[in-house]
Amino acid sequence: MSGINYVTKETLDQMREELNYLKTKGRAEIARAIAEAREKGDLKENAEYDAAKEAQGMHEARLASLESAIATARVVEADSIDTSKVSILCKVTITNMANKKTFTYQLVSEKEADLKQNKISVTSPIGKGLLGKTVGEIADVQAPNGSLKFKIENITV
Repeated sequence: MSGINYVTKETLDQMREELNYLKTKGRAEIARAIAEAREKGDLKENAEYDAAKEAQGMHEARLASLESAIATARVVEADSIDTSKVSILCKVTITNMANKKTFTYQLVSEKEADLKQNKISVTSPIGKGLLGKTVGEIADVQAPNGSLKFKIENITV
């Protein structure tokens, strides 16, 4: 992972908690599963052992990913956000020019993106298209299914 990872303080705290859990209890659970599988005999034909070792690999990869994300994290405070243009952590009300439907999204980092909570990543096609736009401006977004036009209605924190 390269570049700066902009997050809220809450997200950074959540990432640190998960990292702490993975380093302590998570590793202990994996070690226990490997030990149990090892006791069951021949490792060449032991599916439980193979599964436990694969889980260990995925666990360590997640741990490394979190460490990298935390190392590159920069906390963005809500009171330092400029609402004259769309930027990370802004809540943007947009109108789809094709069907006239209005949506409000908050632009967040990839780690925080959750469409169910109306949080979209600044690296998504819509997020990239909205960044830097001002109220009243039309954003031409290049999405995988073609070009979409959104009018910026409002920008808040």
